[in-house]
Amino acid sequence: MNTIKLGVLARLEASPDQALAGVYELGFPTCQVSTWRGNLLNDETADQLRTVAARHQIEISTIWAGLPGRHVWDFLEGPTTIGLVPEETRAERLAVLKRSADFARKVGVPSITTHVGFIPENPSDPNYPPVVEALREIATYCAGIGLQFWFETGQETPITLLRTIQDIGTDNLGINLDPANLLMYGKANPVDALDIFGSYVRGVHAKDGEYPTNGRQLGVEKPLGEGRVNFPALIGKLKALGFSGALTIEREISGPQQIEDIKRGRQLLEEILRSS
Repeated sequence: MNTIKLGVLARLEASPDQALAGVYELGFPTCQVSTWRGNLLNDETADQLRTVAARHQIEISTIWAGLPGRHVWDFLEGPTTIGLVPEETRAERLAVLKRSADFARKVGVPSITTHVGFIPENPSDPNYPPVVEALREIATYCAGIGLQFWFETGQETPITLLRTIQDIGTDNLGINLDPANLLMYGKANPVDALDIFGSYVRGVHAKDGEYPTNGRQLGVEKPLGEGRVNFPALIGKLKALGFSGALTIEREISGPQQIEDIKRGRQLLEEILRSS
């Protein structure tokens, strides 16, 4: 029987102990660690992170690799600023992804994850092959050190993501399904998306949100259970697919309300897991 664990997103912004404090204080057995500070991708930090995780018996399921440069999370500037799609920042960001992969291997984490960006929908678009080539480069690098490379869903439709994975062609690719992102970017209903790429899902962000209501700004993120994600249906379908990864709660606000929303979200997910 497949056991789905719960986790929470941890942000590595200072020391590893500070990064994982919320994880062990809230009693989560797993987490994803996001890294947006390139100066922390070093051996000393990796050793410390591995030690802190072992001390508190926390499983780190992926290193969520933030990329350098400007990112605008909207529909107007997002296509030219996010991920590996923008040509001007591609080489620099590929280098950081390789450093993130080395960091993950040193920590003992099996994968890295990132937003690839607004992958061209049309496979005949001249911008599409270079993106696939760049992704094949980082996927091959990860494979060479025993890691998986996971796509965070969001800017691309499910069929575009599936085609891209097939065109890259390596066997170490997976998807970190963020169901709220699929809604907030107006790309898909996340439950239906599993019919397209469900076999590739390795991790899940437990996040909720709404569809966008204009052509410029993303939909609004919501606390778990208050948006449009049908978590009972989503979890039921994941179980039917044999998913045995982690549901990692992500709440993109800060302060006391974030902690309260995470606690309520965990309670909701525990109830769904018990009844499904």
